[in-house]
Amino acid sequence: MFKELKVQIFADGAVPETMKKQYESGLVDGFTTNPSLMKKAGVENYTAYAKKMVEAIPDRSLSFEVFADDAEGVEREARIIAKLGKNVMVKIPVVNTKGESMLPLIQKLSAEGVNINVTAVYSVEQTKAIVEAVSPKALTYVSIFAGRLGDNGLDPIPVMREASEICKKYEAVRLLWASTREVWNVFQAEALGVDIITCPDGVLQKLAKIDGKTPEDLSVATVVGFNRDIADLGFTIE
Repeated sequence: MFKELKVQIFADGAVPETMKKQYESGLVDGFTTNPSLMKKAGVENYTAYAKKMVEAIPDRSLSFEVFADDAEGVEREARIIAKLGKNVMVKIPVVNTKGESMLPLIQKLSAEGVNINVTAVYSVEQTKAIVEAVSPKALTYVSIFAGRLGDNGLDPIPVMREASEICKKYEAVRLLWASTREVWNVFQAEALGVDIITCPDGVLQKLAKIDGKTPEDLSVATVVGFNRDIADLGFTIE
């Protein structure tokens, strides 16, 4: 069912074995990683890891993030990452830890043809600034953390709707829905005209199992599950 969607499905993770299985399944269009996911996956050598993944996944979009926090360090790392492969996107946060804009550097690298995934984006204002800064010479992803907006009690839908309208005016810009929390987010992204949505493996597995059940079918399936557990418990009510 989800194969009919126009929104591209990217896998979000950093475990090599899982990424290879997702790639071989043919169900995902690309991959994103970040420092937190790499830490969780136990990555010990960034460059070796990245090279290994580019070799294993040579024909799907792969986003690798810089680790540096200052402009000089980010530029140096960005250039190294960009050379890993033609399918590699360099992830650069829109701001650093001090809240300083990375857009001047992003503008410079984009003008040189570096494909950039601008990450940690949360607002329409940031989106406008990004699309005005980047060059049509390079591909740009604008990664809005819709899930984290929702986690903070903020409705991400108006943001994603307006950002989608903005990004579609630029041929080399793609809007990306990041920090996906549930399968329904995929269909929300589709309805809003979002170009890409990144999903953790748990969401991808649920997405692949969608079988068109009606609400009534789901009621029966739920009770069947309860009944199975009741039998395992062996409880009686007296």
